[in-house]
Amino acid sequence: MSDLSAFSLDGKRVLVTGANTGIGQGIAVSIAKAGGEVVAVGRSSMGETEARIGALGGKIIAHRCDLGDHATVKTLIRDVWEKIGPLDGLVNNAGIIRRADSVDLTDADWDEVIDLNLKTSFLLCQAFGRQTMAEGRRGRIVNIASLLSFQGGIRVASYTASKHGLLGITRILANEWAGAGVNVNAIAPGYIESNNTEALRADGGRSAAILARIPANRWGKPDDIGGAVVFLLAEASSYVHGATIPVDGGWLAR
Repeated sequence: MSDLSAFSLDGKRVLVTGANTGIGQGIAVSIAKAGGEVVAVGRSSMGETEARIGALGGKIIAHRCDLGDHATVKTLIRDVWEKIGPLDGLVNNAGIIRRADSVDLTDADWDEVIDLNLKTSFLLCQAFGRQTMAEGRRGRIVNIASLLSFQGGIRVASYTASKHGLLGITRILANEWAGAGVNVNAIAPGYIESNNTEALRADGGRSAAILARIPANRWGKPDDIGGAVVFLLAEASSYVHGATIPVDGGWLAR
């Protein structure tokens, strides 16, 4: 295997949640550029992502699913496996955020964030691991964590809890599944231009304070995350297990 082929996803099929926009779209496009086939899952239209990948001559299959419906989520991997074919990788990207002072955060906002960001991600990992190991296949899981897997943040209690939890899930599944040929790792994006950071970027003072701490002196782009995800899906990272890699323009180093 040449050095370059170790980073190729030719012949690989990867399911990406929340691929309709933002970081998820950047990940999906990067997978296609590396030669992989994308199964894009979410309840919103994937039209823009399909158009971008189609323009590259890449392969994408859009699969509509309400990722907040845990009964549906539990059968998603099996359904895709049977209808489309075996999966080589899973990227848990879909997530939401709710901003409020911790004294004001509602039960509903807590439950909604934890249910999607943490429980749905675990259920998909569980289903993928079961299917992959039952068939004696190798597989790759990449969870999209956050800088708030390491830090506390401000006014995002449920989001911070969910991302701390996702880091823990990444580690425990790596401990249990590495020996069976399933790599489980995570990426911790920094401040990326996406829907989740729209409120921060619109706040001139907050945006300036964030940029002042980022050594790269810019907000990240969704495609910045995609390259790191491709590495964790590719053969080049075969001995990487349980890692959470910050892609943050140097934020945590500051």
